[in-house]
Amino acid sequence: MIKVFIIDDHQVVIEGIELLLSESEKIKCIDSALSAEEGLEKLNSCKPDVVLLDINLPGMNGVEACKKIAREFPAIKVVALSMLKQGSLIKMMLKNGASGYVLKNGGKDELIEAIEQIAAGKKYLSTEVTSILVDGLSGKKTSTKKNPFPSLSRREKEVLQLILDELTTKEIAEKLFISFGTVETHRRNMLIKLGVRNTAGLVRAALEYDLLK
Repeated sequence: MIKVFIIDDHQVVIEGIELLLSESEKIKCIDSALSAEEGLEKLNSCKPDVVLLDINLPGMNGVEACKKIAREFPAIKVVALSMLKQGSLIKMMLKNGASGYVLKNGGKDELIEAIEQIAAGKKYLSTEVTSILVDGLSGKKTSTKKNPFPSLSRREKEVLQLILDELTTKEIAEKLFISFGTVETHRRNMLIKLGVRNTAGLVRAALEYDLLK
């Protein structure tokens, strides 16, 4: 029996996934969480085989959570389950430890196949995700959400990328050869431009709207 844990910030989505997977004799949903922080805490005790992980989460986002799961629970496989279709985000999740990427608009059979293959030690990308990555390699543009924000400067994008890489303000300043205060100024300007309140909001906006392109 494949033990599955779900992390998604919408209870109705969790219940829908549980209902879909209940039709499989090989898969059992053992628990769920509405945030990455809650999920990481529960993983210490429940030890699933596979985590279905949303990306656009409150607080810690799915990319950060995936990286932590890969580091702290290497035996647990992660499947990104998201509506987000940006090629850069898909590659970021895979780079940070995800074994698969499935879109939420996919069907039950696709999700079950992904879980079974990944539990068996394989990788899995849904058909649409594979197409997005192939189109990216061939230079074709894939659909993304229209960016509603003012454009970021080159330096702001550099700072944002390093924030995504989980560097501290001091480390960013040292890497870019600028002062601590200058980094904080760029961070504050981006908060204003993107209309978010904190670093987690910056990260979510960067991932959802592909702000680094």
